[in-house]
Amino acid sequence: MRLFSSSRPEPLAISLDGVQYPLHLRRSKQARSIIVSADTVKGIVRLTVPTHASENQALRFAQSKSDWLNARFAEAVPPVPVEDGSQIAIAGEPYIIRWSPDFARTPQIVEGEIRLGGPAEHVEPRILRWLKAQARTIFVEDLQFYCARAGSDLPKLAVGDARRRWGSCSSDKSIRLSWRLVMAPAHVRRSVVAHEVAHLTHMDHSARFYALLDRIYEMDRRVADRWLKDHGRGLHMVGVERQSPTTD
Repeated sequence: MRLFSSSRPEPLAISLDGVQYPLHLRRSKQARSIIVSADTVKGIVRLTVPTHASENQALRFAQSKSDWLNARFAEAVPPVPVEDGSQIAIAGEPYIIRWSPDFARTPQIVEGEIRLGGPAEHVEPRILRWLKAQARTIFVEDLQFYCARAGSDLPKLAVGDARRRWGSCSSDKSIRLSWRLVMAPAHVRRSVVAHEVAHLTHMDHSARFYALLDRIYEMDRRVADRWLKDHGRGLHMVGVERQSPTTD
């Protein structure tokens, strides 16, 4: 493995088994040690470095983790293009995207296909906007259901695309959910929504929190958690343009 220093003209990068990946270094006052991670979605290596550590220390640490980094990139799920002929899921069910100038501009589900017309070059952004709108509508219904079961007021809803969290609940009682959950099976999506609704009452992961969650969620949350662990990375790769690593 070779490392390329930022003092040289080329950007900071790391070479793993002959494949060169961009290396992003970030200094943090909160970091107590050097942390390396493989961003398999964007195809980059990230280094979080304490302010007292040198760049050379960080690069040597990254080098010491070459086997681990190689393993993470080997496990990476390939990007899923959103284009005519590709397949995506809605509520866990697969659908083929079909474009034709004869179809309506607004995407429609017909016989196992998502059909749309309009400009061919705008298929991806319009499908993604449509998915996000579908997600918001479904999330509102889920929130109404679980808030009624928990005896909570309906929170303010934000729909985002966080990489590390499927959902979050803030101290001001607002909930943020990843639109990508609309592609997961319904019981998985609803588990995340129920989880965040339980946080409206308990902002921790105490026994009381899980007791409430298990009371309002109608299925086994562990099954849903396992599905996200096994398949969540695939949801994050839909419509993602991954940076292509170069060979040495």
